[in-house]
Amino acid sequence: MSRATTALLTDRYELTMLEASLQSGAAHRRSVFEVFARRLSGGRRYGVVAGTGRVLDAIASFTFSGAEIDWLREMGVVSGETLDYLAGYRFSGDVLGYGEGECFFPGSPILTVRGTFAEAVLLETVVLSVLNHDSAVAAAASRMTTAAHGRPCLEMGARRTHEEAAVAAARAAVVGGFAGTSVLEAGRTYGIPTIGTAAHSFTLVHDDEEAAFDAQVRAMGPGTTLLVDTYDVERGVERAVAAARRHGGELGAVRLDSGDLVAQAFTVRRQLDELGATTTRITVTSDLDEYAIAALGAAPVDAYGVGTKLVTGSGLPTAELVYKLVEREGADGRMVDVAKASASKATVGGFKVAGRVFSNGVAQEELVVGCEDEATGVRVLEEHGARGLQLPLVRQGVIADEHRGPGAVAAAAERHVASRAALPYEGWRLSEGEPAIPTRHVIA
Repeated sequence: MSRATTALLTDRYELTMLEASLQSGAAHRRSVFEVFARRLSGGRRYGVVAGTGRVLDAIASFTFSGAEIDWLREMGVVSGETLDYLAGYRFSGDVLGYGEGECFFPGSPILTVRGTFAEAVLLETVVLSVLNHDSAVAAAASRMTTAAHGRPCLEMGARRTHEEAAVAAARAAVVGGFAGTSVLEAGRTYGIPTIGTAAHSFTLVHDDEEAAFDAQVRAMGPGTTLLVDTYDVERGVERAVAAARRHGGELGAVRLDSGDLVAQAFTVRRQLDELGATTTRITVTSDLDEYAIAALGAAPVDAYGVGTKLVTGSGLPTAELVYKLVEREGADGRMVDVAKASASKATVGGFKVAGRVFSNGVAQEELVVGCEDEATGVRVLEEHGARGLQLPLVRQGVIADEHRGPGAVAAAAERHVASRAALPYEGWRLSEGEPAIPTRHVIA
């Protein structure tokens, strides 16, 4: 997705807060903001950090050109002093964060932004927009790939969401374990394998099913996937296998997109085997979610294509992440912990370092250390036998490029597999329940 600037992907009140803080002098106070979830959406057992690479891209592009400044002036959003500040804006602070793909829990400081109040507060909306969307999709993807028990899951949800969100969702799905996407832009931008052959319209536009199958196999080879449920499934399977053999090979796969998928999968597998097409695979689609995939676990299915439920977070389209000020510079130049005391929305003040405690390779707890600096926090984590979770993503405005681009997506997917595998068995359950591991706060 090519956008010249991300600076206006923000709420108006970020700029009005900037204006008022410039006038009061607070804009230049050193500050620490933290992204975390008070709870896990829908009583899920874990969350998945996703969108980190996109956040870094957004920070790199968060600049105000003459066009943005002129529009803000014309709309009367902020005054001249603030516009002058924005014209020279470029984030020069630090960002620490959980590695993309890492599991997280309530209170996990998955992203920490340090800078002046002015430069850090401006990033709030775009950071949350990216992380809430991508983490929700990745969590759904993770639950689906868990339910699939090693069978590949393929992302097919572009037509069920915003066109740009579709590309982000495909990326997040891969972080959560999906093997490919139907969206070509996601393939180009992030190096994700792309998949797809034909819809029912392709069959319907031909004079009959046999002609449609023959045309597709002639164009794509016998290893293609043929959609066999436009008319009668049994006849469709028979014609699909015959079409591949007429062109010198065994059919790659059939796709089932309607009806009782469990029953059909057994029937179709038996028919394929009786026809001698023992290597032909079965892919199922049709409004799948993690529960439907789990129900298909005993059926002879080889792959799942998932659309609507995936790109909408399987009913939970946000990860419920918030971006809160937890520390700021006081009048004497020392850093002061700050926190909300609001009922049901209280926060824990202070800069924090996070780690995870393991026993025999199984995660036991999330340890969050309130401390003055990273070195102190890391020392306390080591004393408790915890593995540190945060990585330096931005240092003095310089972005660590290894956390961006296609390579970062593959690394995040690998990280997620390892992180999820280390959770206690109860953490893999699809039912609602307590977080897989507890979060404990300590003060250094």
